[in-house]
Amino acid sequence: MRDFTLDIYRELLETLQENGYRLIPFEEYKTSPDLSSGEGKYVILRHDVDKKPWNSLMAAQIEKSLDAKATYYFRVGKESNVPEVIKAIVGLGHEIGYHYEDMALCGGDADKAWSHFQTWLDYFRQYYAVETICMHGSPTSKWDAKDLWKKYDYKSLDIIGEPYLDTDFSDVFYLTDTGRCWDGYKVSVRDKIPQYQDEWTKKGLSWHTTNELIRAIEDGAFPKHVMMTTHPQRWTNNDKEWYLELVTQNAKNIIKRLWIRN
Repeated sequence: MRDFTLDIYRELLETLQENGYRLIPFEEYKTSPDLSSGEGKYVILRHDVDKKPWNSLMAAQIEKSLDAKATYYFRVGKESNVPEVIKAIVGLGHEIGYHYEDMALCGGDADKAWSHFQTWLDYFRQYYAVETICMHGSPTSKWDAKDLWKKYDYKSLDIIGEPYLDTDFSDVFYLTDTGRCWDGYKVSVRDKIPQYQDEWTKKGLSWHTTNELIRAIEDGAFPKHVMMTTHPQRWTNNDKEWYLELVTQNAKNIIKRLWIRN
């Protein structure tokens, strides 16, 4: 089966469920005491809605059909922020959160960024009682979104978690489709966990394709606790969109490699 289609995404989720994994949103990880006990198997399903939000809705519908729940993080721009889609995803029982990039949008001015952050958090709370947020990597920006928390505290706004800052990665393995593959940490600017990546790689916890992931799950080689991040813009059954995303992402990966080297 061709990779990065909605069909293989469904197969991936079904394989996880068949092998005993609970598929949960990030807020459930933060609020369920039993998950910290180390018992059982689960995957935190996280989606970064960078663009093409209608693709996210299709992924959310697949998850709903499997009784799985996920978290969808929306940016403020029109390429992500489509109220009709946000409402529909909430209506399917999923969590939504704010995919913040305020430092980049405010030119690195932390005070302006904090005000901007609060305004947009209130906006997304019109649709859902947002309790978690997640930084947008903004790979072409010199501003790291997380730098805002050097001066301000998001928990003062009743936020219970930020995946990069409030996940126990000594226990939870991180997996992302950045770069349109599952070992995209090699070309990622910010979407990675540097302090653990070398350790995971030495253990053989690195896969390139979704079919490789599925085989690892079936063979029992997949970790028991995982955060899996996808960018639904990359997942489509539409041939034209699929090939366009393939070509575009390959070009981006080349640029990222050069960016990292410099």
